Amino acid sequence: MLYGTPTLKADDKTVLAEIEDMRQDLKYRLAETHRWDGQLRRQLQARAIQGSNAIEGYRASVEDIQSIMAGEEALDASATVAKEIAGYQQALTYIGLLSRASVFRYDVGMLNALNFMMIGHHRHKTPGVIRPGAVYVRNSSSGEVVYEGPDAELVPGLLDELVVWLNEGDLEAPSYVRAAMAHFNLVSIHPWRDGNGRMSRALQTLVLGCDQITTPEFCSTEEWLGQELTTLEYYSVLRTVGHRRWSPHGDTLDWVRFCLKSHHMQAQRVRQRLNEAGEIWTLLEERVDADGLNTRCVSALYEAFVSRRLRRSRYQADEELSQGQAARDLRDLTAKGWLRPYGETKGRHYEAGPRMAELKADFAGRITPLRDPYR
Repeated sequence: MLYGTPTLKADDKTVLAEIEDMRQDLKYRLAETHRWDGQLRRQLQARAIQGSNAIEGYRASVEDIQSIMAGEEALDASATVAKEIAGYQQALTYIGLLSRASVFRYDVGMLNALNFMMIGHHRHKTPGVIRPGAVYVRNSSSGEVVYEGPDAELVPGLLDELVVWLNEGDLEAPSYVRAAMAHFNLVSIHPWRDGNGRMSRALQTLVLGCDQITTPEFCSTEEWLGQELTTLEYYSVLRTVGHRRWSPHGDTLDWVRFCLKSHHMQAQRVRQRLNEAGEIWTLLEERVDADGLNTRCVSALYEAFVSRRLRRSRYQADEELSQGQAARDLRDLTAKGWLRPYGETKGRHYEAGPRMAELKADFAGRITPLRDPYR
């Protein structure tokens, strides 16, 4: 028996309708091609990876995650953290392919494979293999057991039941609700020795993708969940609804509401970034033209605006330039006060110069607070 899908109340349906309105708005706006689309998507995917791994204690900057995504060496993240990031990115890449597959059915083998992709570098944790014994989730600071998973002998049957439900159960329920319940049931079953939280958040993204709520970097809640206060709320809701040990029941509305709120807040944030992206790009085009610089330099300046640092290799790949062309452009931008270089050889990177810092400060003062849809 799994945890049951709750019946939504009027305010939940209102929140759900608002989420769908924002999604449709983003969908139509993204149908138009913009120069900044690729960089914005990359940023959002990196932030989603950052958020989900931060929940588990693996912290890396957005810039380092983008480097790892591009197959480059991270400047600050440790080798240990880099392996976690790379494993999670590999699993998300596969999830993106599955979401677009013309024929797809959930099965336990696929779930085990995703777990192996995420934590395959931890061979002592038997990645991709159902746990042989008990599992306990502990408070990292106090050591207190906050959740006990079901007995190991029950896990294979529960996973089979979950797979049947994923393929056939509650198909009339809204996609966001089904995705939330997939997340909750998988993390409650806790079928592996490690990676259960990341797997459950990734499964939520996969359910949405398979229901044609595509572009997971725009509908994933992982960035929102990775914020410190939201992470604490996330664990609190899991603990409250889960009752500290496997005890399936239908009283899961608080969990679904938490997920709907997370989707709503993240959608608001993405919409703000999309609005800002167009304004920033247009402004940078004007400044580049006034400085007599090549128009392609806007790509480098935009990256420096939305990130803490820019690497020559990133700009070179984005604009399909030679190493010499990219290096000359960055020297020109440095001379004009837009960028400031740091480091040497492989560690060479660029951060905001005085002119860019002034522009970033101006936009930082314009941020509109997000609205809690349940208040």
